[in-house]
Amino acid sequence: MTDLVYSSIASVDGYVADERGNFDWAAPSEEVHAAVNDLTRSVGTFLFGRRMYEVLAAWETMETEGEPEVIRDFKGIWLAADKIVYSRTIDEVTTARTRIAREFDPEAVRTMKASSDRDLAIGGPELASHALRAGLVDELQLFAVPAVVGGGTRFLPEDLRLDLELLDERRFENGTVLLRYRIVG
Repeated sequence: MTDLVYSSIASVDGYVADERGNFDWAAPSEEVHAAVNDLTRSVGTFLFGRRMYEVLAAWETMETEGEPEVIRDFKGIWLAADKIVYSRTIDEVTTARTRIAREFDPEAVRTMKASSDRDLAIGGPELASHALRAGLVDELQLFAVPAVVGGGTRFLPEDLRLDLELLDERRFENGTVLLRYRIVG
């Protein structure tokens, strides 16, 4: 069985976007981006909510000529993976290897995990909250950015209780810290 991983870049106070929906303060350095790429290489399928998909869909057509290697590398990872977008509002997708699912079905995700030979990654805190509550997420990867934004969209839902086992931690030159946890129990 493969793992379902929830990975995100968030402020030290636990937000992926501030109260205005901005996340420019979370732009990764090349060093952090390389770590994201390394962690993402094992992913065969991304599960996205609509908003996260709309942000990341730019990788499909983004011109990377002349961009740093980490950018070109991530584009290759993005293009090689399957994507499922959970949305009731979009009617078609703009990226290859992508399909729409109207409802998040925990049993369908369990089946996917059991039959996949590569890891699954879930993106977007709202969708991730459903997977976390259903006990589907195996690993949390938090890139904690040295910023406090005071409110906005939370990395984790407020009413969730999880026991975690620290797998790894890593500090980056820009002050970002990666914390990897296995969900226990």
